[in-house]
Amino acid sequence: MIRSMTGYGKAESLLPDKKLTIEIRSLNSKQLDTNTRLPSLYKEKELEIRKLIASSLERGKVECSFFYELSSETSSGTINELVVKSYFEQLNSISKELGLKASQELLSIAMRMPDAIRNDRAELEDEEWKQVKESLQQALRQVNGFRLQEGESLDKDLRERLAAITARLEDIEPLEGDRIARIRERIRNNLTEFVGKDGRDENRFEQELIFYMEKLDISEEKVRLANHCSYFLETMENEGPVGKKLGFISQEMGREINTLGSKANHVDIQRLVVEMKDELERVKEQILNIL
Repeated sequence: MIRSMTGYGKAESLLPDKKLTIEIRSLNSKQLDTNTRLPSLYKEKELEIRKLIASSLERGKVECSFFYELSSETSSGTINELVVKSYFEQLNSISKELGLKASQELLSIAMRMPDAIRNDRAELEDEEWKQVKESLQQALRQVNGFRLQEGESLDKDLRERLAAITARLEDIEPLEGDRIARIRERIRNNLTEFVGKDGRDENRFEQELIFYMEKLDISEEKVRLANHCSYFLETMENEGPVGKKLGFISQEMGREINTLGSKANHVDIQRLVVEMKDELERVKEQILNIL
């Protein structure tokens, strides 16, 4: 089943003294690249958080952020003025660069950033971490659900591209007879022009022509390309990550299509080759986002 590397998940957890929000964003990447933004209270669990992300998402550029808002009854937290001022100045600078008007909402945003509130409690309680961990897993499930949904769109598009390549490969078949006849006639005319009709050994000419036509034969390339297309579609049905494998198969498809083009010697076949290359490039673009 095709899964995209693009995904988003969000979960909220109501803790005794605050509301914690966990957001996870995932984009395409060659391997797993995880970036975490955690309040100081949860820093000790960063390694475990990364392991949970790795076991669930496997691959992609992942950003995991924890935000929390203290409840009105909580009095143990104090505003970390230096941190809040730094966040506010950075947000204000970005707003000016983008030509946006400064807003009091920037302070509200800064207050929700990590470490804006300094909590007097130094240790993370086991019960709280258990609840936070459940919320993290919920957010990860949402990301995977998003990935599956995006994967369905990718699956449909890839199948259409592969069908287009296969259709153009089949269109080459009826052109082969005309291709061979044209090559034979062109060589015959050139030879006649060069040595004259009487100076040509017809038997030798036919032997050399057969040898030459064997070099231009595209039967093997067509068979291999058809097999690669079938293998591509089979691989799409596999469980687990298939993006890298599909990338390798598409490279092999490209080699066969290029060879077809170099051997074609026929304007209509070369046109079909160009169209297959165009479809294959779009396939490769889509593969970059497949898990």
